[in-house]
Amino acid sequence: MPDFKHLLSVARSYLQDVDLSPLERAYAFACELHKDQLHLSGELYVRHILDVATTIASMKLDVVTITSGLLHGAIRHGYAVQEELAAQFGPEVANIVSGATRITSVRYDSSLTHQAENIRRLFLAMGADIRVLLVRLADRLHDMLGLHNADEERRRQLARETMDLYAPLASRLGIDWMKRQLEDLSFQHLFPAEHESLIKHIDSTIGEREKYVQEVIAILRGKLKAAGITPLRVLGRPKHLYSIYKKLVVQNIPVEQVYDKVAFRIIVSTVHECYAALGTIHGSWTPVPGRIKDFISAPKSNNYQSLHTSVVGPGGHFMEIQIRTQAMDEVAQEGVAAHWAYKEGQKINREDARLFQELKRLVQGMQEVEDPVEFLDTVRGELYDPDIYVLTPTGEVRELPRNASPIDFAYAIHTSVGDRCAGARVNGRIVPLKHELQNGDIVEIITAKEPHPKQAWLQMAKTSRAKARIRQWLRKEEKARALELGREICERELKSRETSLKKLIKSGLLRELLTKLRAASLDDMLTKVGAGELTVQQIERALLPDEQLKAEEQQRQEAELREKVEKAADGESKAGRPVPAGRGAVQVDGIDDLLIKISQCCRPVPGDEIIGYITMGSGVAVHKAKCPSLLTAEPERLLEVRWSDGGAGPHRAELLLKAHDRKNLLADISSAISSDDANIIEMHSRTRSDNVAEFRVLVEVSGLDQLHRLQIHLSQLPSVTEVRRAGRA
Repeated sequence: MPDFKHLLSVARSYLQDVDLSPLERAYAFACELHKDQLHLSGELYVRHILDVATTIASMKLDVVTITSGLLHGAIRHGYAVQEELAAQFGPEVANIVSGATRITSVRYDSSLTHQAENIRRLFLAMGADIRVLLVRLADRLHDMLGLHNADEERRRQLARETMDLYAPLASRLGIDWMKRQLEDLSFQHLFPAEHESLIKHIDSTIGEREKYVQEVIAILRGKLKAAGITPLRVLGRPKHLYSIYKKLVVQNIPVEQVYDKVAFRIIVSTVHECYAALGTIHGSWTPVPGRIKDFISAPKSNNYQSLHTSVVGPGGHFMEIQIRTQAMDEVAQEGVAAHWAYKEGQKINREDARLFQELKRLVQGMQEVEDPVEFLDTVRGELYDPDIYVLTPTGEVRELPRNASPIDFAYAIHTSVGDRCAGARVNGRIVPLKHELQNGDIVEIITAKEPHPKQAWLQMAKTSRAKARIRQWLRKEEKARALELGREICERELKSRETSLKKLIKSGLLRELLTKLRAASLDDMLTKVGAGELTVQQIERALLPDEQLKAEEQQRQEAELREKVEKAADGESKAGRPVPAGRGAVQVDGIDDLLIKISQCCRPVPGDEIIGYITMGSGVAVHKAKCPSLLTAEPERLLEVRWSDGGAGPHRAELLLKAHDRKNLLADISSAISSDDANIIEMHSRTRSDNVAEFRVLVEVSGLDQLHRLQIHLSQLPSVTEVRRAGRA
């Protein structure tokens, strides 16, 4: 494991003329901050920061980035503030550490919102300085390496976030080794059984696979030499576990049938030799249709360049081969770090500028999405593994998912191109917007002068980016229409009351009005009116003095009470005056002479918490307060009721009994009920095939206390196994 001397040694190997004293000061500062702190791996946190900083140094990044790696936990754990870091180590280090710090002090209303805001913060920070992301990637790599000591929920949470966010971001930067390692580590915790099974199979065939690799390398060298090509290196490396697992899932095949578990790489001196080597390979083995990709003439957005092909190689096995130059291989392995623009005195090159422009465009697009669910969905969509590569007429590559349409391609170019998309030419032929693009298509977008996305486009678009931009434009248009309509409604209605919006503004009451209506601005208020969220009447009421509003509210409540009384009384007169159980036992405050009856669904008795429900034409029905029948009741028809003093009775309640059937069981039950001064109104019984007798008994009691005593006495009878109160509550 690395120590500080090892870190300095790695840094000195490529920073010979650079002052490394900031690393010594940062390490001493971090040791003091984290001296007793443990990492989630169980090791000292100081060990973790050394691992992170050494990984950054192994990528040959600048002193500022390595220093930030040593200090990356200072703000997160509350040991230091950004101003303190800026004073001691400079603003660059402070900004990187701050940007790489997850939000932990702010409480959000949901974990989803918290996750979205952390990612949004990261994207903003990396848009200003890409080194923020490089520090976060190194930090996450070592978090994943030490994840075995965390609890299962924490392991799965970090593994899912790593698989969905950090591995794709490493791929975006072209750091292939880190992407593969992050995916394999996440795979281990997300699918432990599948991971273990795959490991066992790979280990059991390692000898056979190594022999096959050596044989193929020898054959490749021989064929290239015969064609006059001298490769710098010919390599065969096992594909990483997660890529093999994805193939098993996608193709629904057993691991024994995955023949291309090894990828071969040919490194040559020139671009000309790359194409010559490809021709030699295709002349020797049959290429697999659709698997030939030229990323040299059309590089990926992360500057990756290589030729890819798959052939039916020796033994009839599928064989994947990549061909590139030494410089291309460095970029393929290290990505943006291969020729880092922050290295001392080095200017940014054209390829890096294009990559940073792509990342900044991605960041800008992310900030336009406000809803956390849509934001996270858009992030995943932006970071997908592309299935097809489509070209612009000038030869620029755009990476898209399978079944993507010209609309997806248009928004991949730029939001304004997508919004104004009117048609498309694919390979010189005009196609409908729902056309499915294929690998290698050359696409030209025909644009209109004005933007006009349509709702139907959402069905044609496949990428989250396109869908988010379409929804954004549609919402903007809908808001504009609502604003126009709201202004028209307000002007018309206020004019009929001899006032206007201008008069409201001049009156000086606008700010108070907006506060009462919870509107951010006049336009916001008008938009809510146009959308139906506010009415003109609400605006007028908001302009009334508070005293007048209170008087009106009191009048309204009195009128509602009178209306309830009149409806109940009218129902009583129409339905006659039945005499339900418990009549006279319940009172409704402020209302006399109403028909009140006990609900038969839950049969409350004095002592139960109760609530009244105004029925249609049958007075007030009294229910238990938690009666399920009231879950769908209209709230305005509920009344507060209470038992009258003494709870005039008797009151009916229904009991359910279960007992092992025996002689004199019915007589004993009847005797127990009579002994407790309760009256049996009805009794129904049946005996099941398993010799269990069930009784349903309707009794009259004075209240809840008597009912509870009766239940206790019944449960004490020989062979009785259950006594409970019937009803839905």
